[in-house]
Amino acid sequence: MSATPQGNSLNSLLHSLRSGAAAPVVVLAMLSMVVVPLPPFLLDILFTINIALSLMVLLAVVYVKRPLEFSVFPSVLLMVTLLRLSLNVASTRVVLLHGHQGGAAAGHVIESFGNFVVGGSYAVGIIVFAILTIVNFVVVTKGSGRISEVSARFILDALPGKQMAIDADLNAGLLSREDAKMRREEVRNEADFYGSMDGASKFVRGDAIAGLLILVINLVGGVAIGTLQHGLGFADAMQTYTLLAIGDGLVAQLPALLVSTAVAMLVTRATREQEMGAAVGEQVFGQRRALIVAAGLMGLIGVVPGMPNLPFLLFAGILGYAAWRLKKNEDAAALVPAADEAAAQAAAPAAELSWDEVRPAEPLGLEVGYKLIALVDKSQGGELLTRLKGVRRKLTQDLGFLIPAVHVRDNLELPAGQYRILVHGVPVGSGELHPDRMMALDPGKVFGPLEGIPGKDPAFGLDATWILPSQRAHAESLGYTVVDAGTVIATHLSHVVRERASELLGHDEVQHLLSSVGKMSPKLVEDLTPKLLPLSVIVRVLQSLLAERVSLKQIRRIVEALLEHGIMTQDPAALTAAVRTALGAFIVQELNGMAAELPVFTLAPQMERILQDSVNGQGAALEPGLAERLHQSLSECVSRQEQRGEPAILLVPGGIRAAISRLVRHSVPQLSVLAYGEVPEDKRLRLLGAVG
Repeated sequence: MSATPQGNSLNSLLHSLRSGAAAPVVVLAMLSMVVVPLPPFLLDILFTINIALSLMVLLAVVYVKRPLEFSVFPSVLLMVTLLRLSLNVASTRVVLLHGHQGGAAAGHVIESFGNFVVGGSYAVGIIVFAILTIVNFVVVTKGSGRISEVSARFILDALPGKQMAIDADLNAGLLSREDAKMRREEVRNEADFYGSMDGASKFVRGDAIAGLLILVINLVGGVAIGTLQHGLGFADAMQTYTLLAIGDGLVAQLPALLVSTAVAMLVTRATREQEMGAAVGEQVFGQRRALIVAAGLMGLIGVVPGMPNLPFLLFAGILGYAAWRLKKNEDAAALVPAADEAAAQAAAPAAELSWDEVRPAEPLGLEVGYKLIALVDKSQGGELLTRLKGVRRKLTQDLGFLIPAVHVRDNLELPAGQYRILVHGVPVGSGELHPDRMMALDPGKVFGPLEGIPGKDPAFGLDATWILPSQRAHAESLGYTVVDAGTVIATHLSHVVRERASELLGHDEVQHLLSSVGKMSPKLVEDLTPKLLPLSVIVRVLQSLLAERVSLKQIRRIVEALLEHGIMTQDPAALTAAVRTALGAFIVQELNGMAAELPVFTLAPQMERILQDSVNGQGAALEPGLAERLHQSLSECVSRQEQRGEPAILLVPGGIRAAISRLVRHSVPQLSVLAYGEVPEDKRLRLLGAVG
């Protein structure tokens, strides 16, 4: 059966509307209502649609979980405001042209609303309408406009700090590139949304003012037209046009009040993903103490002579029952885990001791006090384990070998808010946290102090302030970098692993590295070990590289260098120097990127000669005073380079490079010590000075 031409045209019209033409068509239709006369029955339909649409917007705001889920709200607000104003203009035309014919001249909706509010007294009708308009304009609209303005300002001021926090999490391995991209997009969307809401709130305010003006125009203009053009008496004209003006104004103000309430509810929502009803039920009616106190006060008022005793006592009983139900539910929830634990202990048979009870220390461990358990427990919303996996992934990619899993356990011997990091069972780092607060770090340029608990960043020892979560936007607007307690632990762990990477690399890890090379070049690994070098020597070389912050990502190049020089020596120090020379281009690129020039410091000739004699055993060891002055000079060089934004590199002869590196490794960790032979031939040197 073939489709009719009319059916084809209807289908094409529906398809065009679904494909994106609906919005322009609706906007043009609303604008046309300003100039095209509308019959009363069509006005009734459009006024009903306007009320239904405003109600749908309000309910959508109530059920949305986060404000950003309703990102199209500013555009919707403009559309419903434009529809309401267009209907006001169309109804005003009908009221002024045909109002002398009676209350139904502008449609049954306007007449019904007018009769309902007026109720036989036009003075009361005008007062009720004025009160409704004042509530909408002065209370709801003005308050939501102020909140939108403040929210937009704080969101835009905090935008740079949030971007810096995302970059810090990305560099620390807490976020993947895709997650960081999504976070940046969310931050931009949030700024755009609140900026749009700041402007869109002005639509609602202007609409309220327009409603008042249209009421006055309908009332004054209608009375004048009715008495002068249609010969109505003043009382009849006042009665007719007052009914129409109030009905028209109320039909417009009721949807306006719904939309204004929706705006206020949306801008006062927090960013937490939770429906408004669930949030109110949890935070307002989920407080047992508040219910008990309210029930007691209502009961006291109910027994006062002369008061309406029955309503107060009734509500006191309802609140008391609600508090009792909350207490009962809390006790039942607390008994379930205890019962499960007791049942598990009763079901588990007492096993004999065995060698399985003797377990070696974990390579990497994290112990937390009891207040920090919530950071680890996923059932309590803890995300620390997920972040630690991200840290391991990032470090594995950067260091070139698989970082062992972090063994997390609680330690009741630690203070409640303290944690410590262990490497092979030995504590190597610790910190004090406030899990209910956030740490604000000074990146070097802030615009004011913060109120909070002073503290220290456990990873780098920077001054920090523990602030409340509600202060985050204010702190970021002042230039602080704000992180939560889980991020503090993850960053500290990342720093410790980088510093202790050589201790985490053992024979098993090296064997896995060689196996991965052997899959592509089996002959290469077969000729290296055990034929040429024992595995222990290779482990020592790789550990030395990690101790000097050289990644093992170039493992194939390392194996080739060991094959080349392993024929001449098996000394780990000599092999490390040979491998570093082979990796010179990679080491310099990691330090200075693709820059054509390499800024370096050198040793003064006298200092270089003293160090060479000390290393070769021809002179006395370095005096403590001389070593201290050397450390001070090198620290000053590092500070100057940090201010310039360049790496601090000391270029020395190959024979003393390892000794100087060990000497400054812990006292000046930002300094990189290179041998002359490690600098590629195509790299130009820029001499910054000689250290004496």
